[in-house]
Amino acid sequence: MRGSPDRDGRLAGPRTGAPIPAITPDCRAAGGAPRAHHARMGRDTAMEGATLLELLVAVAVAAVLLGTGVPALRGLVLDARLASATNALVHAVHLARQAAWHRARDVVVCRSTDGARCAAPGDWSSGWIVFENRDGDDPPAVDATEPLLHVTGPLGPARIGSNRRAYVLRPWALRATNGTVVFCDERGVAAARAVIVSYTGRPRVSRRQAGGQPLTCPG
Repeated sequence: MRGSPDRDGRLAGPRTGAPIPAITPDCRAAGGAPRAHHARMGRDTAMEGATLLELLVAVAVAAVLLGTGVPALRGLVLDARLASATNALVHAVHLARQAAWHRARDVVVCRSTDGARCAAPGDWSSGWIVFENRDGDDPPAVDATEPLLHVTGPLGPARIGSNRRAYVLRPWALRATNGTVVFCDERGVAAARAVIVSYTGRPRVSRRQAGGQPLTCPG
């Protein structure tokens, strides 16, 4: 027999008259087990602690990687700059060689500080020019009637030295000015490279002198 409601509206037991406990939706089925939201709070707290530990580990790993990775990245940047500078000179020599054949005249690659005239011997990091040397003067000089064919501007922090004041490329495979242009940066001879121009006017990149000796950086 079902119990009847008491004064508070709760059902009373059929025999004893004791109130029947209300069933809350977040209780478990078996007597008095912890509520579900308490278990979730425990799990959330554990997850927050694990996330903080993982963050500390990630920061430590990042610090180690930065300490070892930054110097390596710096080396890559410097290598790229030297490669760009050497490639620029190789391009200029190839251009001068081809122009000498097509124009049947001497074509010169010389150091320049203003992109218009040949400069005195010095650091080639100021740039260089390629021009048609119609009168064949020596040392080469740009005259009013001699066209500029190419200009390379300053090349940043590299130090570039040459054992020739200028390189003259001649038509019909005549003897060109041979020599060596050495490219260095803050790392010194350990990273130095050179562009070697042969008697035929062909440039090549090397880590040593034409005779096999170690490179020497310009002062």
